[in-house]
Amino acid sequence: MGIDLHDYQTTLKSRVSLSGTGVHSGKPVSIHFNPADADTGIVFSRTDGSGRTVELRALVAEVGGTDLSTILGDPAGVHVATVEHLLAALSSLGIDNVLIEIDGNEVPIFDGSAAPFVEAFDHAGLRQQAVKRRYIRIVKPVRIESGASWAEFRPYDGTRFEVEIDFETPVIGRQYFTADITPDTFRQEIARARTFGFMKDVERLWAAGYALGSSLENSVVIGHDDRVINMEGLRYSNEFARHKMLDAMGDLALAGARFIGCFRSYRGGHRLNASALRRLLSDRTAFEIVETARRERGRKAEMIAVNAPVYAPWMI
Repeated sequence: MGIDLHDYQTTLKSRVSLSGTGVHSGKPVSIHFNPADADTGIVFSRTDGSGRTVELRALVAEVGGTDLSTILGDPAGVHVATVEHLLAALSSLGIDNVLIEIDGNEVPIFDGSAAPFVEAFDHAGLRQQAVKRRYIRIVKPVRIESGASWAEFRPYDGTRFEVEIDFETPVIGRQYFTADITPDTFRQEIARARTFGFMKDVERLWAAGYALGSSLENSVVIGHDDRVINMEGLRYSNEFARHKMLDAMGDLALAGARFIGCFRSYRGGHRLNASALRRLLSDRTAFEIVETARRERGRKAEMIAVNAPVYAPWMI
């Protein structure tokens, strides 16, 4: 099976902190990851203008915007933006419960990939908890289309992503990347893929007051001559498609539980990913909640359906 199955939930062994810059705000931000009790899920904690602490759960129901990144909360009020790289790392490494304290409205961009988060979580270590982990298993296809773009979930014995992108610029063109997701696959094949953009778009965003922290240190930039202008070039020949997969993994982590199935997309993005996830979760005939069971000593574990409470985190 492609998914790295474990019977029980996990959290971090110890607190770990990182500091960096927000890619859109250009402001410094510190983020602290704390161990959390079983069934807590991924929770962001920050203060509003009056000093009141506000918690935002990493769930699709909390998504307030998807234009330039995935935003949890109210973009005009208390929110946390650019959560997708962080959520992809947490989900792929099998970290279920974390309380995240953040002193700004945007997760640091670091080098534009998820690798710094992987390094931090590996340093903190993981601790197994005494509560079973549950998964969302896809039992029938669910598809959504938007113009030439589409995304779909299909039944699959594992967790698989198949992402295809198609850009007119020859430096990208049509790229395709597929992977059965395990912690090792994520570390080796996906985590280091960086965000990317076009210089013409970056200049427009700068003029509008966005992407103020964007630079060649945290983005792959395509210049006016349709060439990558970063001196070091690309980390993978298809780094663009790999990063789109990284984004999709982070967006789908907002289900509140990892899924067993295959997610496929063509010319996708944050908005399409969120719409596909909402479509899936709105159709209770399309999935079931399962957990591992070991009925006999020495017998191979199997997945069995369980009754999910009405307040389950994946419900919207």
